[in-house]
Amino acid sequence: MTSLSAVVLAGGRSSRMGHDKALLSLGAETLIQRTCRVALACADAVYVVTSWGDRYRPLVPDSVQLIAEQPGLDGTCQGPLVALVQALTWLRSQPEGSPEWVLVLACDMPNLSVATLSAWRNELATIPLPYLAYLPRRQHRWEPLCGFYRTAALESLRQYAIAASTRSLQGWLNQHPVRPIRSVDDALLTNLNTPTELQQWQRVASYESTDISD
Repeated sequence: MTSLSAVVLAGGRSSRMGHDKALLSLGAETLIQRTCRVALACADAVYVVTSWGDRYRPLVPDSVQLIAEQPGLDGTCQGPLVALVQALTWLRSQPEGSPEWVLVLACDMPNLSVATLSAWRNELATIPLPYLAYLPRRQHRWEPLCGFYRTAALESLRQYAIAASTRSLQGWLNQHPVRPIRSVDDALLTNLNTPTELQQWQRVASYESTDISD
């Protein structure tokens, strides 16, 4: 099977939510705990990229390693593109070497499915070069934080992060070969950025739970 590590990005400031969305309670677990649990079931190793390692270390399994996200000169998070570059650089520096692919996940996606992500992983072996990523696409835009990147894309990502006027993964993806993931359930890609989105998700989750019990 194609070697795969999962990289969970948890460096955002959650400004629209008003408090750390990774710590949102989803019943028996927090959002970051759920994300790591799903990632562990789908990948050979799991890493969380964050500036707040002390905050998350007590919550995630010991097998999940934390990669310290380096802030910008102004002390703020530099965004997912730079976080991915930092993660890939760290993985490449390890004695055991880096995997062929990484599964990149935002920490704010409550509907991630082990079965779906595992099925996607099984397709990686069929994706030839020059494709550097394998991602869902909807409304003519890539979903950059729920999919797969070749670790060989590191140098290209690094150069883009240095040269681009806006550090956008979307911009990098639009310039490189990406294989789209077909037939994606939009609900899987739900993310929670605001209190309204959280309330909407809770209503749906509550309805589905009641419907199943009935």
